Amino acid sequence: MKNYFDLTGKVAIVTGASSGLGVQFANALGNQGAKLALVARRADKLEDVKKELESKGMEVFTQICDVTDSESVKTAVSAIVDHYGTVDILINNAGLGIGEAADTMSDEVWDRMMKTNIDGVYFFAREVGKIMRKNKYGRIINLGSIHSRVAMPFSKMMTAYATTKGAVFMMTKALANEWAREGITVNAIGPAYFESEMTSDILKAEEFTKILDTYCPMGRAGKAGELDGAIIYFASDASTYTTGQLLNIDGGWTAI
Repeated sequence: MKNYFDLTGKVAIVTGASSGLGVQFANALGNQGAKLALVARRADKLEDVKKELESKGMEVFTQICDVTDSESVKTAVSAIVDHYGTVDILINNAGLGIGEAADTMSDEVWDRMMKTNIDGVYFFAREVGKIMRKNKYGRIINLGSIHSRVAMPFSKMMTAYATTKGAVFMMTKALANEWAREGITVNAIGPAYFESEMTSDILKAEEFTKILDTYCPMGRAGKAGELDGAIIYFASDASTYTTGQLLNIDGGWTAI
C-alpha cells in the first residue's frame, strides 16, 4: 500500500523555525522523512533547534534570514538550494502578533505587522515559486489564522493582525490559481489559539479563558501536535487535487 504521506527525500523550508509552531512543523515534516531547511532571525535559538532535531536522526540545514527583507530572503533561498539542490515544500510560518487598539496604533507597529505577516509570506513564495515552477512541482503552506475569516469578539486589539491574516488567505487563493497548472499547490492552515512564544501570556489571562469557553465549542486552546496532520496533508501527495484552500483547525470556532 502506498504511503501518500511519505516525504522521504523532499526538501522543506520552514520559516520562523526557531521556536513555537515552527519547531512543531519541522518535527512533523522531519518525522515523515523530509530534509529540513530552517529559517529564522535568532541564530542561537535556531542552532538549539537544529541540535534537537538532529538528535532524532533528521537532516537539518539552518539559515539566518529576515523575512521582511527581500534580499535576505533571496540569499536564504539561494543558500538552501546550494546545500540541498532544490526546494519541494515551503511552510510560510514566520509571523508577528502585536495587539494594539486601531485608533492608537502607531505607523511603526502597523508597518511591522504588514511587512512580517504579508511581505514575508510573499517574498518567500516568490523566490521558492521560481524553483518550483522550473521543477513543475511544489507544495506551499501559508500560516493563516481563524482571523483570516473572523474577528475577535469585543476585542480592541485584533485589527492589524486580522488584516494581515485575511491578506494571507487571499494571497493563498491567488497564488494557487496562478500556479495551478504548473504542479504547485498553495494552501493555508487557519489555527485558533495554540500555545506558543507569541500567545503564552494571552492564554493565561482569565478574560481570554472566558472568551474561549464562550466562543470555542471545544472550550479550549489547541494542543501541541494538533496542527501536524494538516501540515503533512498539504505537504504530501495526499493533497494533489487540493489548492487555494484554508483549513481552519480551531475546535469549531469558525463553525459558529
